Parts: sequence; C-alpha cells; structure tokens
Amino acid sequence: MPRESQFDEPNSALLKESFRTSLPLPSLLDPAFEDALRHVLSSPGSLVRPRMVLRLGAAYDLDTDSAHNIAIALEYFHTASLIFDDLPCMDNALERRGVPCVHIEFGESTAILSALALINRAYALIWRAVAACPQGAQRPVMAYIEQRLGVDGLLNGQSLDLHYSSLPHTRETTERIALGKTVSLIRLTLVVPAMLGGAPAREIQLLERVAVCWGLAYQAIDDLKDVLQSATETGKTAARDELLDRPNIASAIGVCGTVERLERILHIGDLTLHRLLIRRPALSFLSKLRCDLEAELRQVTDVACEMAEEAFTKERS
Repeated sequence: MPRESQFDEPNSALLKESFRTSLPLPSLLDPAFEDALRHVLSSPGSLVRPRMVLRLGAAYDLDTDSAHNIAIALEYFHTASLIFDDLPCMDNALERRGVPCVHIEFGESTAILSALALINRAYALIWRAVAACPQGAQRPVMAYIEQRLGVDGLLNGQSLDLHYSSLPHTRETTERIALGKTVSLIRLTLVVPAMLGGAPAREIQLLERVAVCWGLAYQAIDDLKDVLQSATETGKTAARDELLDRPNIASAIGVCGTVERLERILHIGDLTLHRLLIRRPALSFLSKLRCDLEAELRQVTDVACEMAEEAFTKERS
C-alpha cells in the first residue's frame, strides 16, 4: 500500500506553488528574461498531469520526493512544448491559458529561451528522481524518456505537424501526428512513475495502451474545440488548424466521424483500464479521470448539436 496518504488527493494550491518555485530564478538574471519566466510560471494550467503522476506514485509506493520531481518535470516539458507550439514559425497563436502567449508579451527570442529554461530544469528534476530509484531501472527509464521526447516521439510529431500540408489529410496521418505530440507526454505521465516504482511488465504494457487511447481522445477533443468553440471558451487562439493547414481530425473526417472514432477509442481504453484495475486496484482513481474525459466530450458534442440545429433552422427559414 502507498506510504504517503497526501498522494490520495493532491493539493492544487501546493502544486501551483511548486510549479512556480521549482525553477529557481537567480538574482542576477536578465530582467526581461526573468519577467518572461515569471509570466510562464504564474500560469500553470490545470496541472492534471502532475496530479496523475502523484497518484500513480502512490499506487506504486514511489517515494514522495521522486514523485514530486517527476510531476513538476513533466509539466515543465509540457509547458515548454506549448511555448514552442505558439511561436509565429509554428502556430502563430496569440493566447494560451487565458493570457497572452510568451512571444506576444516578451518577443520570440525570449520565449524560446524561456522554453529551454523549463526543459533544462525538467531534466534536472527527472535525474533526481531517477537517481533515487534502483540502479537497474535507471537506464530503461531514461531511455524511455528520451524515446518519448526525442526524434522518435514529440519532436517527430511536431515536425510532421509543421509539414502536414504536404501529407495526406486523413485520419491515419492526424493520428500519427497525435501519437508523437500528444500521446508522448501522456505516456510519460502514466508510465514513468510506474517504471520508477517497479511496476510489472504487464502493467506497464496496459498503462501504455491506456495512454495511447486517452492521448488520441484528448487530441480529438482538442481538435473538435478548435473547430467548434471560440477563444473565450478554450482559453487559447481558436480556428488555427484550418487557417494554417495543420492536422485536425475533425477537419479530416468530419465532426460526426470524429465523435464516432472517439467513442471507439474510449471503448478500447475502457477495456484496457478494466484489465489494469483488476491487477492494480490502487489505480482506481483513473476511472474518475476517464469520467472527466467523457464529460468534456459531451460538452463539445453538445456544441456541435446546437450548431447543427441552428444551421437546419436557417435552411428551413
């Protein structure tokens, strides 16, 4: 059983404070650079990934410090990827998490440096966690992290995203890109704490499958939001995928086709999660996250239904 009961319900306020303070800012830091980093660190987002890491750490009896370091590190990687994603040379976004993008407020060069600062700190935090685990697990964990973040994972997904205009605009292409960009980070969130905690190979395999299903589902929901919702509703610049000819499964196969695909993916994920919970009941909190995903899907599809009804009414009038 987990040693640390505080993992049962991670404190959001404490996580926000950790996100803000886990990247020390030296006194002689360039003022413009410091302002940009404070801007980033003051807007942590939902922190769903760190909460998942802490609870997975509890399920696998991972020590408190290691779980915490992994949790903040992965959120720093995620935030850095968003800063890069928003740059004019990529998505050219204006808003993220309800505030102006870093490059809008502080310029492109400072935004890039801010993202690199987060990545550098994330690797330092991860190494602390890995160094505290049994020596035999260190190499596999670091290899897994490199695979997910490197040219086999996140970076290749981003490159495919940027060159999507020259690729077939199909479900297969959009999901291949999502596997690199979105799924890689969710794999790290679910799998790394389990690996550090000595999870059996079969449970690692099941966690991998859940991560793939949920990652594809999250991306599909995000794509639907880009098509159906405004920037006010999403907290970021909307309708960028169509404008920039970027991968969006809702554009590739339609809103109805995307909803059907989502339901299929989630069904496969549910079967996998059921097998996982039989082996590791301490992971039952994942069922709540699955329900949250369903609720978000229903919210987006309700918007689609409303838009369809409005269009139908206009046609008849």
